[in-house]
Amino acid sequence: MNQPVDGLFDLFPGDCYSTPPDHPVSIWDRLFFNSRWPLYFRFIINVLFKSRRQAVKGEYDRKQWVQASHDIMKCIELSGGKFHIEGLNHLRGGERSLVIVANHMSTLETLILPALIASIRPATFIVKKSLINGPVFGPIMRSRNPIVVGRENPRQDLEQVLKEGSQRLASGLSIILFPESTRQKTFDIKKFNSLGVKLARKAGVPVLPLALKTDFWGTGAVLRPFGPVRRKKTIHFKFGTPLPISGNGHIEHDICTNFISDQLKNWHHAMNQSGPESAV
Repeated sequence: MNQPVDGLFDLFPGDCYSTPPDHPVSIWDRLFFNSRWPLYFRFIINVLFKSRRQAVKGEYDRKQWVQASHDIMKCIELSGGKFHIEGLNHLRGGERSLVIVANHMSTLETLILPALIASIRPATFIVKKSLINGPVFGPIMRSRNPIVVGRENPRQDLEQVLKEGSQRLASGLSIILFPESTRQKTFDIKKFNSLGVKLARKAGVPVLPLALKTDFWGTGAVLRPFGPVRRKKTIHFKFGTPLPISGNGHIEHDICTNFISDQLKNWHHAMNQSGPESAV
C-alpha cells in the first residue's frame, strides 16, 4: 500500500537530511543577493508552469508531483536556502495511512511536503476552495484528489473532512492538514484545532505531528505567495512519532501541540545564538 515512487525513494534514504554546507549558490542569487526574484523566477519558469501544463493535460501524477516538489527544493538550495529535516523514518513502515498535522508558517511547506511525504507514501492535502479554483495552482491541486473546505460553515467543513477524509485514508492515502487553517508567524496552541485527531480517531489511524519552521519564504503584502526571502534562516522540518488514538484523543492532541511548540522554541533559541538574520 505504502510503496515509494519508483526512482524517487532514494532522495531521502535515511532519517535525516541537511543541505551540504558547501552546496553551490547560483550566480544570479550571488549577484542579486538582496532580491527575492531569482528564486521566484526559477520556481515559476522551471517548475510551476511545467506542473500546470502537465495537470491540464491529465499527466500530473504522484511521481510528477514528487519530482516537482524536489525541483523546488533544488531551486531553494540554489538560492542559498538550507534545509534541516529530521524524523523521516517515522513516515516509513506500517500499513495504515497517517493523519499528519503541522503548524502552518508559509507557502514553502505546501510545496516541499510532497517530496518528503509523497515519495514515501501516497498522500494529499486538506485545502480551501479558493486554492483549487485558482487559474494557476488550481489544476495542480485538483489533480491530487484533495479534500476541499469552504471555510464558510465550520460544521459543514467538519462533517465533510470526517467523511471524505475517512474514505481517503481507507483507500491508502495519508492526509496532510494544517489545523491553524491559515499561515501564522508564531505558533499559538489555542489556534491549533483538534480536527486532525478527530479524523484519525474516526478512521482508526495514527496521527503524526510535524513541526516546521519555513519563514525563509515570507508572505508578500501584495502577492502573498511571493514574500521576502530570508536567506540566512534555516528551513526546519521534524516529524514526530505516529500516535494511535485512545479515548477522546485529548492526550494525543496535547502531545502534538507540545511537540510542535517545543521544536519551535528549540529552533528559535538556536537562531538567536547564531545572530541576526536578513530578509530581501
